[in-house]
Amino acid sequence: MTPSEIRLDNNRTRLSIVWENGAVSTYAAALLRDRARDAGSLRMAINAWAVPAAPDLRITDVQPVGNYAIRLAFSDGHDRGIFPWSFLADIADLRFDAAGTSCN
Repeated sequence: MTPSEIRLDNNRTRLSIVWENGAVSTYAAALLRDRARDAGSLRMAINAWAVPAAPDLRITDVQPVGNYAIRLAFSDGHDRGIFPWSFLADIADLRFDAAGTSCN
């Protein structure tokens, strides 16, 4: 599945994807930062080292990566996470609390 539109809310704290089938998925910046799949973030997750996202975390940049993903940059300086469409579709079904933390 591929997106037909990607947008940030006015505060840059939520990213929304409109999928080609018309479904809309919205992701909190904190969730995306927590789920970043770069080597450093994955190593921290393997070691069970939690690095809580700042309460005022924002998405500062969204860049396409080929036709399969986006790279996100965050206000905490992190800019190495690549988020493939398939990964974003997989996590779209998770439920989140007000802080963007998974409730599953």
